[in-house]
Amino acid sequence: MTLTATEPNHLSQQQLESTLWAAANALRGPVDPGDFKAYVFPVMFFKWISDNWDYEHAQAVEDFGDDLTPELEDTLHTFTIPDGCHWADVIGTTQHTGVKLDDVLQRLQQANPDKLAGVFGDVNWANQDRLPQTALTALLNTFHGVRLDPDSVNGDMLGSAYEYLLREFAEASGKKAGEFFTPRHVVHLLVKILDPKPGDTIADPACGSGGMLVETVTAVKEAGGNPNTLRLHGQEINLTTSAIAKMNLYLHGLKGFKVARGDTFREPKLLEGAGLKKFDIVIANPPFSLQNWGADGWTSDPYGRVICGVPPAKNGDYAWIQHMIASMKEDTGRVGVVMPHGVLFRGGKEGAIRECLVRKDLLEAVIGLPNNLFYSTSIPVAILVFRKQKPAERQDKVLFIDASKRFVSGKNQNTMSDEDIDVIDAAYKKGMDVDGEDGLNLRLVDLAEIEENGFDLNIGRYIKTESIAEANVEEAIIAYKEARERLAAAEDVLADKLKAAGFDF
Repeated sequence: MTLTATEPNHLSQQQLESTLWAAANALRGPVDPGDFKAYVFPVMFFKWISDNWDYEHAQAVEDFGDDLTPELEDTLHTFTIPDGCHWADVIGTTQHTGVKLDDVLQRLQQANPDKLAGVFGDVNWANQDRLPQTALTALLNTFHGVRLDPDSVNGDMLGSAYEYLLREFAEASGKKAGEFFTPRHVVHLLVKILDPKPGDTIADPACGSGGMLVETVTAVKEAGGNPNTLRLHGQEINLTTSAIAKMNLYLHGLKGFKVARGDTFREPKLLEGAGLKKFDIVIANPPFSLQNWGADGWTSDPYGRVICGVPPAKNGDYAWIQHMIASMKEDTGRVGVVMPHGVLFRGGKEGAIRECLVRKDLLEAVIGLPNNLFYSTSIPVAILVFRKQKPAERQDKVLFIDASKRFVSGKNQNTMSDEDIDVIDAAYKKGMDVDGEDGLNLRLVDLAEIEENGFDLNIGRYIKTESIAEANVEEAIIAYKEARERLAAAEDVLADKLKAAGFDF
């Protein structure tokens, strides 16, 4: 194994990002780009743990000198590193390096069960058919060339670099990116609207890579508050993605958080006693129109999530919404969730649930976003904001905002600029009638008018730039696009099963 150690001495952001991307490029060929994250992030995190252990050891020696005992030093480290489990032990292994790395990562998790359980994912590092020795050597050498301790890289830089890699991996993953990555401009807008405050408890029941939780910390910090007072909670069903979320939070300098792995509908883990834990902010971009989400178990849900009825078995959108509402605190609770426009007008069970939520005066705002913002879908989406205690001027009303024209065109995806985000946020907070000003329209609509429209919440029915006929056409087009996406997803699942069964087509 060729070693290429250097003395980085305060890396620039560009140098750090270039190094991290070089680590991903070391895997090209044997590893599919969509799987880079499962390999690069655990190795990066392992290097960070080792470099920080060395940094803490040097500080301990400087502070305590001859009085430093092994027992005392153990209390000074963020993570315990067992003998033989340091980065140096792996980088010095020239044959069967994957076997050594597998053993080291498992022992690290066992030595830090409360902090590192499941954090390294489930890659079989010893499988040279999947990851040849040459590729693993190249990956390790790339990270060996940098130091990731506080003397070399500050926390904000490291967190930003991690976000950079997440974005790059999302682009490489295409539609699969939606499973773990929400574009940061969408996250920024959603968090800005919910306005986290020091001391808030925050939950994301479909947390993906943890971007929503990280952004709440950034928002509080930028507002001059103490982000360490926030209490962050997340749940994620995918093992690799939940591991990425934990690493993301650690690398952003956060420690007081809980990320649980599991099925939010069938086995919610953000609990207090036998019931759901209540939060100031519940925020999510959950998977849209989830099929087979667990409707059977909700007919007698013990967690009180059937607020307005059991959603259809083949579409879990209103299961997410009701789960999040049930997780709000009674006084300060607020929910922000990204949803497809179909939830605004679909009938049947969903129509009945929608009417019930509006009659209970829980829905505060519907904000229509620009098209094509996400890797995973091109259908129109909206932000829905719910509150347990709405301001007096918004009680028995719903604020509709059409922000579909506030975007910057992109080659693959559109984006929202900082100015777009500020304009949309200001419109939400002021809530005044605006007709086309700043490229958006909004209206505060009485419950009586919504009732006249059969509790159809399609924005086109209330923003009077469109006729009712056009609103009906819009609904039909959206429903058609959603149906096409569900069909494509079903065809992908069928193709995967046929390939697994040995059919060649």
